[in-house]
Amino acid sequence: MSGPGREALLPVVGGDLEVPLVGGGRARHTNLDYAASAPSLVTVAEQVAQLLPYSASVHRGAGFGSQVCTAVYEGARAEVGRFLGARRDDAVVFTRNTTDAVNLLAHCVGHAAGRAARVVVLDLEHHANLLPWSAVRRRVVAARPTPEETLDALATELRAEPTALLAVTGASNVTGERLPLARLAALAHAAGARLFVDAAQLAPHRRIDLAGLDVDYLALSGHKLYAPFGAGALVGRRDWLDAAPPYLAGGGAVRDVTVTSVAWADAPARHEAGTPNLPGAVALAAACRALGALPADALVEHDEALRHRLVQGLAGLPDLRVLSRWPAATGISGTGTTATGTPDTGVGAPVGVVTFTFAGDRAAGAATDLAAAYLAAEHGISLCAGRFCAHPLLDQLGAPAGALRASVGVGSSVADVDRLIEALDLFLTSGPRWRYALGPGGWAPTPDDRLRPDWAASVPASPGLAASPCGT
Repeated sequence: MSGPGREALLPVVGGDLEVPLVGGGRARHTNLDYAASAPSLVTVAEQVAQLLPYSASVHRGAGFGSQVCTAVYEGARAEVGRFLGARRDDAVVFTRNTTDAVNLLAHCVGHAAGRAARVVVLDLEHHANLLPWSAVRRRVVAARPTPEETLDALATELRAEPTALLAVTGASNVTGERLPLARLAALAHAAGARLFVDAAQLAPHRRIDLAGLDVDYLALSGHKLYAPFGAGALVGRRDWLDAAPPYLAGGGAVRDVTVTSVAWADAPARHEAGTPNLPGAVALAAACRALGALPADALVEHDEALRHRLVQGLAGLPDLRVLSRWPAATGISGTGTTATGTPDTGVGAPVGVVTFTFAGDRAAGAATDLAAAYLAAEHGISLCAGRFCAHPLLDQLGAPAGALRASVGVGSSVADVDRLIEALDLFLTSGPRWRYALGPGGWAPTPDDRLRPDWAASVPASPGLAASPCGT
């Protein structure tokens, strides 16, 4: 059969990996935990391997290797900017990850816009886009029952008092839902504020055009964008970045230094002190290049087909509840029926992140954690169980103890989704066939007879290969 989602969209490292199962069997690893950390694209790993023989200093050194590394590093910066549709004068600052990038921007807001600067956020944000703003004056707005009411509430709050920045998620790491970024940018700018978008979950599923959307700042993580080598980026208007002192003080961030004074460089160098993470930047750029080369709409069609298959499959199982902040607007009923957005709300279809809990009698206790351990140990399927670093949102969704999250990506296929549905059906109808015990690392099979790879055998033992809370 052909059609979106039938095959992986791009090859990923480990796409054909086999993992051990309890009892001595083996199965192809079904990775449905892309939202936590996505596997590396094959082309990304190849690009990093090509770089390593030339490994040398960046921005310092006359040797050929240093010249190559400097050119590749700055080329990576340009590639990331192109992929995101950055404006010509935007800065691309390499960071460790999205959390690091948000903290950097919070630092800059506090200096450039003044300590009294106010940042407005919604109460459904990932902790990375909620906690850093405590360094300035943060106003948390409660999400309303519909997206339209939520936009109205944000507009009212932005008009109530001078605001420097509106900070929103591009796509929820719990429900996959997203608000219209162009409308949010217009709301912010009408009130004299700027817009920041946490695109950690959006960028792997949708193309982004900073200039076209009129978004001022954006952050993302390489490890969620098929470049798991520890780099992220903050991209956006450079005036705030140039007005703030360096995020980290040190070599590379300066023009001139005496024992009593320092002249700082402009962004991005101002906020990239020390030796940069060259493989991380190169990996991130290679992922951007590969995703940017996909045919128009291919990424969206693949993502929506898999999400639809997943939500429909979950709807056919007993005692499951798909979580959604705005079920009517995104077409998700209480049990999950469709994956499509409704045009009249201006809210697009959610991205390929689906979180669910058990209903009825199964809702008690830590059933979601047990299910995650069961799926991994008996079927080789990876999901995420926990609160996903979004505690306020899980509370709103009626799942304060946590939930199960399945997330797809370019390496996923319909076969992966179908394997999950079949395994969950067995769990709900027959229960696990192995014994499990709750220990320090969460639920784990007991005994756990799965052997680690030879190269990892010397790693000190932990509480088994148990499922641990995800995003606590």
